[in-house]
Amino acid sequence: MKKTLALILALVLTLALAACGGNNSDAPGNSNPSTDSPSTSGDSSEVQDVTLKIWTASEELELMKKMGESFAAAHPEYNITFDISEMGIDEANSNLKTDADSAADIFQLASGGIPELTQKGLLLPIGYEEASLRELYPEGAISAVCGENGLIYAVPFTPNTFFMYYNKSMFTEEEVKSVEAMMAKELGSDVYNFSFQVSGPWYLESFFYAAGCTLFGADGKDASSMDWNNANGLAAGKYMIDLVNNPKYIENKDGIAMNLLREGKLAAHVDGTWNAGPVQEALGENYAAAALPTISINGKDCQLRNFADYKTYAVKSSTAYPLAAQQFAEWICNEENQLARYEDQGVPPCISSLAGQLSGDVALTALLEQSTYAVAQPNIPQINEYWTPATALGEGIYSKEITEDNLQEKLDQLVEAVTSTLVG
Repeated sequence: MKKTLALILALVLTLALAACGGNNSDAPGNSNPSTDSPSTSGDSSEVQDVTLKIWTASEELELMKKMGESFAAAHPEYNITFDISEMGIDEANSNLKTDADSAADIFQLASGGIPELTQKGLLLPIGYEEASLRELYPEGAISAVCGENGLIYAVPFTPNTFFMYYNKSMFTEEEVKSVEAMMAKELGSDVYNFSFQVSGPWYLESFFYAAGCTLFGADGKDASSMDWNNANGLAAGKYMIDLVNNPKYIENKDGIAMNLLREGKLAAHVDGTWNAGPVQEALGENYAAAALPTISINGKDCQLRNFADYKTYAVKSSTAYPLAAQQFAEWICNEENQLARYEDQGVPPCISSLAGQLSGDVALTALLEQSTYAVAQPNIPQINEYWTPATALGEGIYSKEITEDNLQEKLDQLVEAVTSTLVG
């Protein structure tokens, strides 16, 4: 009887194992983006040959090589080759859309680019250790990298927004809280008080948000809604026109603000952490930073509020090695490497646990302060209809082709251009 029972149990176990094997998620018709195709079948202990093409910013090339070496050492299951080359964050996005086949497996991507690329099916969801990612990052960072379906499509490594640097020998901490206070100060005929980029579509929204306008509704999800042509928007536009006509203001075109900072001819300049090193070098002992100032609209002090998104690393959907690519994207954005990136380039991390370690950083402190005022950049495909018309508006104000006489007409055209063709 015991032998019979043993034979029956063995038969049941054999059938169960066979059934499990017959439901392999890698079988044809079952797609699992978290699993690579093995280099050999039937032996899970085999080392897999993997080649990953990486696009990264020029300042990150050497660090990326080191991160590749540490990843390879930590993953002996791969015989991995890295093809690392320089590619700017904007160029990577454009080149992926142009020729996905020859694009890198892993590349830098601004989180604002996620809606369009997911709509085109060009991004691989980051499903590897997804629960850990959601615990590691603040809610805002995770929200910025999720698609409309709620899946994570990129791994963030730094907040991507701007604040204000200033020369503390020219302005006090109190004066930099208000554009009006800064512009009222006499600093000399050859010194500009304030620099911004009114002509930039990623910057000019600050004035409209300050005035109480919204883009795609209060939650940024209504593709048909934009109220920049109402009375508040008109007031914001008039403020920008007056600003560019003020002789104490200079538009930051072609890096002119940085040159003026070095020469001691500019007191305050709006920029981001990506230029913290050069700004600190330019200002020396007078280096200081703060949140964006307020502006006075209709007699009321209104806080400049800007877009906030994140710089990330993403994986293309057609990568030949989806698991290894996801693992490496998470690796180069993990705590150790975000800290290494900060120490090497001054790039602030966005993992919550690292913030306390860097509280003495002037630029990071200003960034975190401004983040309390910032507005999450709308994360819907319709945002792609915003950039070109907004650029035209900003350039028109900067060139003085847009005046108070034709401003309402131009704002009406802007809203029509951004919302008339709905992107699903």
